[in-house]
Amino acid sequence: MSGERIPDDGPVIVFDGVCVLCNGWVRFLLKHDRVGRYRFAAMQTDAGRALLARHGLDPDDPASFLLVDGAQAWTDSDAIRRVLTGLGGAWRLAGAMAVVPRVVRDPLYRWVARNRYGWFGMTACHVPTDQERRRFL
Repeated sequence: MSGERIPDDGPVIVFDGVCVLCNGWVRFLLKHDRVGRYRFAAMQTDAGRALLARHGLDPDDPASFLLVDGAQAWTDSDAIRRVLTGLGGAWRLAGAMAVVPRVVRDPLYRWVARNRYGWFGMTACHVPTDQERRRFL
């Protein structure tokens, strides 16, 4: 797994494939990312686990959202802010999240992440359509 090659065809979002909230986030992005900028890897897959490990996150304790773009990676609220602003248009307003210090944003993010299964439940991974399949690792 550590030698697994991840194609470098643009930003990759590593998400929790069994989380209802996380799968909703992926469906939201598939709908609003009209240019197909983002690709996706469930953290339960070999590619997702490899990306988590490569960026210092424990693949067996997936409490963090990860955005990887080339050699750079972002987690938690910084990753969400970057993803939203990357959608362009009015979504660039999400950049204003940066005025709230990370010491406030990230604990709030982690609180939601810790409680996501209890609040939103668990489900099977999003099954991509034939058209969406090329965007999943």
